[in-house]
Amino acid sequence: MIEKRFEKVADVAVNSIEGIRRTGIKVVELRERYSKVMMPLEGNINHVGTMYAGSLFTLGEFCGGIIYGVAFDVEKYYPIVKDISIRFRRPAMTDVTIEVSMNEEDVGKIQRICEENNKSDFVLDLEIKDANGEVVTFVKGTWQIRKMPEGMGNLFE
Repeated sequence: MIEKRFEKVADVAVNSIEGIRRTGIKVVELRERYSKVMMPLEGNINHVGTMYAGSLFTLGEFCGGIIYGVAFDVEKYYPIVKDISIRFRRPAMTDVTIEVSMNEEDVGKIQRICEENNKSDFVLDLEIKDANGEVVTFVKGTWQIRKMPEGMGNLFE
């Protein structure tokens, strides 16, 4: 379920970048500091019939942006990705999902650091799971929030 106040975040996150839209990513659940996202196997199949590695990478990278939209002050900060590593555990032969969440204390700390330094990193350790709940891919990434420059505007407007 997508909370009503986050419907625009879900829409912009999925539809504002053509490469993401083409994958068929769907936001399954979106609430304060939490998201669950699904990538369909259909349309993301590689030459051997499993999910394309680039699609799995895209799903992992997407999470830094979607969590930004429900955890941070989108009027004051914007996100960038700094680093992502991905480790493939087993082939994905079904639709896959990924969940991302942040606690209130960490979000507050990250925003306070950003206020002092104009930017602040946050790290996410994520698991992409198949329809049976088996981990197919591990994703570790560092994202950063930065203070919104004058006139940039909310990314979800």
